[in-house]
Amino acid sequence: MEITYLPVGPIETNCYILCDETAKVCAVIDPGDEAERIASAVERTGCAPCAILLTHGHYDHTGAVAELTARWGGIPVYLSRRDTAVGGCDPRIFPPVPGTRDYDEGDTVSVGGLTVEILATPGHSRGSVTLRCGYALFCGDTLFAGSCGRTDLQGGSMEEMLASLRRLGKLPGNYQVLPGHMDLSDLDRERAWNPYLRQALRED
Repeated sequence: MEITYLPVGPIETNCYILCDETAKVCAVIDPGDEAERIASAVERTGCAPCAILLTHGHYDHTGAVAELTARWGGIPVYLSRRDTAVGGCDPRIFPPVPGTRDYDEGDTVSVGGLTVEILATPGHSRGSVTLRCGYALFCGDTLFAGSCGRTDLQGGSMEEMLASLRRLGKLPGNYQVLPGHMDLSDLDRERAWNPYLRQALRED
């Protein structure tokens, strides 16, 4: 497993490329902007894109999807239905992403020989998910280095955010924390220093 990341767009959303180097395929996670730059980064990996995985439906995480799917022949795009028009979402914040496939708690997506497990982690939005693969947690805007995602937009809930943070904090072992914005971290560091995660764990 190899992971590449690049901040894209005006608010520097972290886009990730998850590669199975043996099978020579990859998934692109949260392509929020700069489709051309993302496509070039994928090409440099030597892996063929097989899926786009979205941690939630906010525009800054989905903005490059349409251009990339057109370029890559309509590869599957996964997004929780709770963050779509079906879930009653405001299209100004959750712009339509055509042709998405729903995924939810307990589902898995294969990327070559890698298995990506879907963990429902609402709080930032109703449909927010964390993607777990091997040692990595792609947290979207749930868990940040030293912080957590905002809860004041449509579908946000601080109560649900704390429950989701508690769930992540109680996962056994250490994981690389790959958030939707800002710096990368690891779960042990966040358990020790992140005030929101510490609060969530205290309230258990």
